[in-house]
Amino acid sequence: MTLRDQHVFITGGSSGIGLELGRQAAAAGARVSLVARDPARLAAARAAIRAAVPGGAEVVTASADVAVEAEILGALQAAEKIHGPVDVLITSAGVARPGHFAEIPVAVFERTMAVNYFGTLYPLKAVVPAMRQRGRGAVVLISSGAGLVGLFGYTPYAPSKFALRGLAEALRGELQDTGVSVTIVYPPDTDTPQLAEENLTKPAETKALTAGGGLWTAEAVARVTLAGVQRGRFAITPGFQLTALAWLHSILAPVLNWSFDRVARRARRDAAARLP
Repeated sequence: MTLRDQHVFITGGSSGIGLELGRQAAAAGARVSLVARDPARLAAARAAIRAAVPGGAEVVTASADVAVEAEILGALQAAEKIHGPVDVLITSAGVARPGHFAEIPVAVFERTMAVNYFGTLYPLKAVVPAMRQRGRGAVVLISSGAGLVGLFGYTPYAPSKFALRGLAEALRGELQDTGVSVTIVYPPDTDTPQLAEENLTKPAETKALTAGGGLWTAEAVARVTLAGVQRGRFAITPGFQLTALAWLHSILAPVLNWSFDRVARRARRDAAARLP
């Protein structure tokens, strides 16, 4: 598929991967709609995309909390009044609050699932029936490397991203041969404002475990994602490590668990040694 003249609707579009997806989609000739909670950041995102695309770009913004069904549905309706039916839905909105399981309030688990899972489900439920009726469209779920393997410190986050994997796999089966494609993306650590926020509460063990995967730019993740979507790929795993993990996780699980435990123990000892 091509992005030219397509309505690309992106949640979490005011920063990070979502913003870069919007910029690249607009540069490819798409009509872009961005959704996020902060109107000021949305306005800045719209201005940045229009400035980056020669001749400007058609960008609609709508403020909404994706965890509130009525708000995301209102944002969809507003965008479709201007840009027409959604051709490509990208659910990039997400939150992460790492920490030690015993110290994280239940409210964090609830909010994480509400944003990461239900914030994806609500717009999917809204656009997929119309896409099926038209016989074309694409939905793109942004998961995480933590949606492939549960990592120390991500007890609220990993389950929400695992849930997206199950949703995408089941939905792909239902939409086979309907003209509607399903893609799920498993980004590695990416240099975004969300990662900076995660690092404020990330345990030493988690930092040690994620350091081996390297740090990607939002631009690179978005480029790989849109290329895969246009080729109709189901799973997109930027980088060799995540690609290998996606293919071999079940086989490698015992070795991975041993390796992860070893890294976590070493990080824990190093952190303890630094204490006064």
